[in-house]
Amino acid sequence: MAKEKGRKMIAQNKKARHDYLIIDTYEAGLVLSGTEVKSLRQGRASLADGFVQMDGHEAWLHNVHVPEYSQGTWTNHSARRKRKLLLHRVEIDKLESKSQETGHTIVPLALYFKDGRAKVEIALAKGKKEYDKRQTLREKQDRRETERAVSAVRRKQGAS
Repeated sequence: MAKEKGRKMIAQNKKARHDYLIIDTYEAGLVLSGTEVKSLRQGRASLADGFVQMDGHEAWLHNVHVPEYSQGTWTNHSARRKRKLLLHRVEIDKLESKSQETGHTIVPLALYFKDGRAKVEIALAKGKKEYDKRQTLREKQDRRETERAVSAVRRKQGAS
């Protein structure tokens, strides 16, 4: 069987980018059971309520929903069990010290397969206030309007 190449996206947490200011991102491996991998290969997962917690110098992914595998038997996994993250010791130590600061948390941003292995992109993040969210939305709309104006001018120049 040929080895998979590249990156195949399974799930993204778009709400995390809206609710948090992303400070730093990390790529972590996941410790999964067989039926979890098969369920993920079907493209089924939800990162909506997920978070990372440090426990005894280990990183654990909580509340990520990986539905049971439909052809699984009594060996099927539980959908919301905590899963161990595979990170380097230096990364774990850095995340552990930063996450203890006030307002900082670790959230999953994306779940994907990279060269056939399940990976999760996690981010050290700081919660945004409501006015920060509105400011970010306003900046995004302003950028979109300027891009539209520039493209309209280019179209007009190309037509003449």
